[in-house]
Amino acid sequence: MRINFLARDSGALQNQEYSTEVNKMNDKKKVIHSSFWANIFNSPEKTNLKKSLQSIPVFSNLSGRDVSNLLNIIHHRNYLSGEYIFYQGDPGIGLYIINEGEVVIQRTNESGEIVPLATFVEGDFFGELALVDGEKRSASAIAKTDCKLSVIFKPDLDEFIEAYPRKGIKILQGISQILAFRLRKINEDHFALQNKLRVTSETDYGT
Repeated sequence: MRINFLARDSGALQNQEYSTEVNKMNDKKKVIHSSFWANIFNSPEKTNLKKSLQSIPVFSNLSGRDVSNLLNIIHHRNYLSGEYIFYQGDPGIGLYIINEGEVVIQRTNESGEIVPLATFVEGDFFGELALVDGEKRSASAIAKTDCKLSVIFKPDLDEFIEAYPRKGIKILQGISQILAFRLRKINEDHFALQNKLRVTSETDYGT
């Protein structure tokens, strides 16, 4: 019996270690807010994942039935406070929805300085660019508190779009909406900054 208990305990430990490693493989440091990372599309629903998905522009054009089908490809991840959800430079593999907790987005510049970009809270989402290009992450995401996240991985979404091309078009339109909005915000901020610099320069030189 002792041997059987040891075997079971050993097997459970191996499964736990394997699960931990899989999670790490799935997604591998003052606060300055960037318009690109701003909570422009905050999801108002906090407890119902289906309603949260429908409130996100990426999926807002889908019917209730379509979103229900989408729930089948959603994964759930828990992170401890201070744990990295993904690192700057990691491959972009999915979109994250915060069910509980807070997440900080930060970037390390060429001088090695860590620059906080945004703080996301329950109901927010981030990482949606990965659904388009799968390029390397431009910043790191860290759990500010213990977090419960829902994740849609790009390969799963690609299969969903391939199986339901008409729904896929609606999803891509939603992603385009986000990108267009954020680009407009960046342009507005750039124009405001240029105007501020011009005024400052004129003041300094007395022109």
